[in-house]
Amino acid sequence: PPTPIVTPVPSDLDIAQSVKCQRIADIAAAAGIEPDELVPFGFYKAKVDLSILRRLGDAPNGRYIVVTGITPTPLGEGKSTTTIGLSQALGAHAGKKVFTCIRQPSQGPTFGIKGGAAGGGYSQVIPMEEFNLHLTGDIHAITAANNLLAAQIDARM
Repeated sequence: PPTPIVTPVPSDLDIAQSVKCQRIADIAAAAGIEPDELVPFGFYKAKVDLSILRRLGDAPNGRYIVVTGITPTPLGEGKSTTTIGLSQALGAHAGKKVFTCIRQPSQGPTFGIKGGAAGGGYSQVIPMEEFNLHLTGDIHAITAANNLLAAQIDARM
């Protein structure tokens, strides 16, 4: 069911925590993704295995929209909020099949440097806390690899 719009608009965190997440397996099934093409990370997030490309290789291509560099508004609406809001508009209001791919956010939000990359207001990714702090753990693997490489270079200088 749609999230009820409240005035004045609550904080991003209040909105995110007021919504019950749908299980990713249910979302994937509704989108036609086979269970063996889904790599779950708990109940609410997953990656889609690249094997889906072979199965859907003969399917007609869709359209691709890229939201790149944008100057955020004074309230912090930037690329992520625009991307999520556009996806909501195309899906809920224009009746299109929509998939939104966004990157894992930088660690800036963690240290109060910038807003989160989960969007904002009623156009955000949930669970917001997991998205902004960890997602699937990929950024931690990249960080560890970077640190290991830096240590190896340092040891050889």
